Amino acid sequence: MNLSHFLCKVNKIIIPVCVILMSSPVGSHAQLFPAKNYPQQYFKWPVATAPAISANFGELRPNHFHMGLDCKTDKKQNLPVLAAADGYISKVKIEPGGFGKCIYINHPNGFTTLYAHLNDYFPELDKYVTSEQYRLEQWDVFLEIPAGLFPVKKGQFIANSGNSGASQGPHLHFEIRDTKTDKVLNPLLFGMPIDDHIPPDVLRLVVYDRNYSTYEQSPFFISLRKQNGIYAIPAPVLKVSSDKISFGISAFDRYTGSTNRNGIYEAILYEDSLPVIGFQADNISYLETRNVNAHIDYKIRSTGGPFVQHLSRLPGYKDGVYKEFSGDGVIQLKDTLLHVIKIEVKDANGNSSVVRFNITLGTIAKRATSKPVIPQQFEFKPGYLNVFENEKVRLFLTEDNLYDSIRFRYTESSPGSVYPVFSIHQGSIPLHGYFTLNIKGPSLYPGKMVMRRTWGFRNEFVKAFYENGWYKADFREFGNFQLLPDTIPPTIRPIGFKDGMNCSKLRRLAFVITDNTHELRKFRAELDGNWLRFTNDKGLAYIYIFDEHCQPGEHELKLGVEDCVGNLTEKTYHFTR
Repeated sequence: MNLSHFLCKVNKIIIPVCVILMSSPVGSHAQLFPAKNYPQQYFKWPVATAPAISANFGELRPNHFHMGLDCKTDKKQNLPVLAAADGYISKVKIEPGGFGKCIYINHPNGFTTLYAHLNDYFPELDKYVTSEQYRLEQWDVFLEIPAGLFPVKKGQFIANSGNSGASQGPHLHFEIRDTKTDKVLNPLLFGMPIDDHIPPDVLRLVVYDRNYSTYEQSPFFISLRKQNGIYAIPAPVLKVSSDKISFGISAFDRYTGSTNRNGIYEAILYEDSLPVIGFQADNISYLETRNVNAHIDYKIRSTGGPFVQHLSRLPGYKDGVYKEFSGDGVIQLKDTLLHVIKIEVKDANGNSSVVRFNITLGTIAKRATSKPVIPQQFEFKPGYLNVFENEKVRLFLTEDNLYDSIRFRYTESSPGSVYPVFSIHQGSIPLHGYFTLNIKGPSLYPGKMVMRRTWGFRNEFVKAFYENGWYKADFREFGNFQLLPDTIPPTIRPIGFKDGMNCSKLRRLAFVITDNTHELRKFRAELDGNWLRFTNDKGLAYIYIFDEHCQPGEHELKLGVEDCVGNLTEKTYHFTR
């Protein structure tokens, strides 16, 4: 349903409806959200530069909330990273994506701080981590470190800042967690030195007809205009033709002296002065962070539109950032009287913006009574086990997979082909967990089959397991799927190096590994029969920097790489150092 038909004409007299700007302390709504009692100024700014951030806690990202502060490092690497408070290093993690190189510090007051996208650790820690990598014969590690091994003092140098992992530019990602629960907390609630006297900007209001799934409609957008320092919508009354509606907003926050568009901290929806529902970016666990796909209008964002944050809880969104005060955010209009809607948007420093307008119910649009084009059994609903199957495809969604209902869509392309393409609904609809897809296929290469998923520019391969004439694989997104054999091994290409070379003037050895499926399962390097540590930051080149593990003389280097179905490539090189 197109919601442009759902909103009736507004009054001809145009009276601006204001977004009122004001400042209020964080605790002014303690009766709605619990007061925050986090220690103030306990934690030091964690990098040796003037305090500034490029991203804040709760900022909206693909498939996750941003879970900390991105501390600016003046667009440089190798600035000193400092322990935010006394404690001890409890964990160290190294991975090609994600945090890259990171440090966890436990503090005596029950909090843990995390420092990510690092370059080198301080020398004693770096030596310890290196010895553990060689003991485990693994570059990417997640090490738990005994409590008394590396105590730190507030302000102590612990690492150099960097750009490792899933970082797209030099900065320090900083988190504060509850040590016991591992919940990630908003660092700006701890009195971090970020000056902020600017209220959030609210760009647009979005209206939904909740007699329909949010995924089965085009919501109505109302732009907010800034006039004489005040935001406004074009009329005082919204007259709607649906008795069940909900709202979303597009908004962002800025702090004093910065042009960065950061995430908002809090929004509360009121109807006739009574709070209905609100959300707050206070504490989020990594187990909950994918719920961002139910918090935003995922369909709009994934098709190139703006971020829209729902002011209602979708039916399949069980836990997360919302708190219900008198409902789930769906406004039910039972009369034709004027009702006052207020939306208050705040940042973590208490700066506030308010949207206020009147709404009334007009003539309710007639519902379609004709038989739906898609049979009723293909309506998938949250909270149910949803199944689709025919002679070629089987699909199972668990009760927790969907956030809202969908009219399931399925088509087959090139049906006469040995490996046809199956379109399983649309990649613009989010799923919370994995689902199992089964495709009927020949047993020519039972151990060498993959399922390829495509949607837009994305191309994903997953190993398919054979059982009784069917191949199965797990995915977390809808899209176009094809069963394919994979008998092609990976390729190994050296960079600036060749067999038999004298490497005395080289600083490092580097190799690019490619595979037709882009999915590698294993890489191993051995120098003269012993495991050799190659890094693989960002999943790009495999790099070994010459150190004490390669002494002067003649050497033999063996490389082995395996893709997701077990195709193996091995190469042997000889060189002099």
